[in-house]
Amino acid sequence: MTPAKLAEAVLTAAHAVFAARGLDASLLPTTATVERPRSPEHGDYASNLAMQVAKKAGVNPRDLATDLVNELVKADGVASAEIAGPGFINIRVDAAAVGELARTIVTAGAEYGTSEVLKGQNINLEFVSANPTGPVHIGAVRWAAVGDALSRLLRASGASVTNEYYFNDAGSQIDRFARSLLAAANGEEAPEDGYVGEYITDIAATIRAEHPGANDVETFRTHGVELMFAEIKQSLADFGVHFDVYFNEKDLHNKGELDAALKRLTDQGNTFERDGAVWVRTSDFGDDKDRVIRKSDGDWTYFAADCAYYLDKRERGFTKVVIMLGADHHGYVGRLRAMVSCFGDNPDETLEVPIGQMVNLVRDGQPVRMSKRAGTIVLLADLVEALGVDASRYALARYSSDSNIDLDIDLWTSASRENPVYRVQYVAARTASVARNAADLGLDKGDFDPALLTHEKELELLKALGDYPATVASAAALRAPHRLAHYLEELAGTYHRWYDVCRVLPMGDEPATDTNRARLWLNTATRTVIANGLGLLGVTAPERM
Repeated sequence: MTPAKLAEAVLTAAHAVFAARGLDASLLPTTATVERPRSPEHGDYASNLAMQVAKKAGVNPRDLATDLVNELVKADGVASAEIAGPGFINIRVDAAAVGELARTIVTAGAEYGTSEVLKGQNINLEFVSANPTGPVHIGAVRWAAVGDALSRLLRASGASVTNEYYFNDAGSQIDRFARSLLAAANGEEAPEDGYVGEYITDIAATIRAEHPGANDVETFRTHGVELMFAEIKQSLADFGVHFDVYFNEKDLHNKGELDAALKRLTDQGNTFERDGAVWVRTSDFGDDKDRVIRKSDGDWTYFAADCAYYLDKRERGFTKVVIMLGADHHGYVGRLRAMVSCFGDNPDETLEVPIGQMVNLVRDGQPVRMSKRAGTIVLLADLVEALGVDASRYALARYSSDSNIDLDIDLWTSASRENPVYRVQYVAARTASVARNAADLGLDKGDFDPALLTHEKELELLKALGDYPATVASAAALRAPHRLAHYLEELAGTYHRWYDVCRVLPMGDEPATDTNRARLWLNTATRTVIANGLGLLGVTAPERM
């Protein structure tokens, strides 16, 4: 019995009790929550439904819990139920019902853990969006790993998600980039505010070779941005990160969307003129000051593009706009929320702006500066060279994005249980090895008797596997891929404890038993969950290590 099935049984029992008592069933929630108690002595699962609805229904919670228990024990798979405290219900399920979960998981395969809890949400997920003025650095790589994992989690939970990269191909940074390329092509020093590094020299040489007669900024701007962005896209693809939409800032200008955004804000009564410039009344909506949208010389500000881009996303039908920003953009949150309010939207409903903190690559406790292409900056290529794609992605997704992290090269490349990704991938490989060895012995899963999975460690493993769907759903809802990583590490430890005491395959000339077959189902179920979970993090589940 899965936690979801048990939750259905609890809710069904509640409806029966409400009907018998003549209570209003609309007071009941659409879903019931069951959780594993901290102490196994209190049962397999617990529900607080009676306490949750008793006050609204005008009844004593313990009396309501008594009726719920009497009804719940009639459900298939429920061995017993008892009341604890003021109205908690502790539930035990019978062994066959617990063991049946292994069949459920194996049968579902890659679909196990998916749900429709976020169905109806149409989310635009913007992440990375590094300016095409240099290779992807380690700060942007964090959002590449976290953003891609979050996209997978949201889709697994039923949401419609569009991964979007905002391609900033307008503005002063691109001007400095172009002038830096031209200077490098001519063997001159970079402008005082320009870009340096071997990548600038390499791109400049490529442009000069392809356009030998060119000596103007515009040529180096156009082709430099093309070459730089092609490299960015390729490096992200090699990292397993792909985008559905690459949106060019220039399109906002060319299509008149900045004018349209200004008109919308003006129609809302949220603009005014001062000193020849046009301002937006963002301070009326919590911003620390009003923002200029169009300068006195007629040029647009960066804020104008922000306004037009948000409006463009909303007009494309997205109900939620998620913009992942780096730590140096923390000050943007207030102005973006105020901007959304100026358009007449509720930022609590249509906007999310998670902030990712800094990442350092360290060895022996000291930051590593290893880029040959961009001075002291650590690039995506450097990180992958040091840790590999799997370890890099797992390590970056493993921590809450609002915390600074130091990635220890020695730890994340070690073949030991201290290395979190190795610990999880080792279970993937071990479960695959068990399956291969079973095939060599001529042992297949055959008929499955779930009632044979009665060992304490088997029940512990089954309950852990049953927690996977709820973990996926909560990681998606809370925008927290690290919760899934922590779950997988705990599951890995639970599997090892089971494997150490419950022999899956017969030894020597021992005949295979139905218990061996039942455990083979459990082994396969574990691999399924490990592979599914790693897949949501964009990490492989190896069959051999």
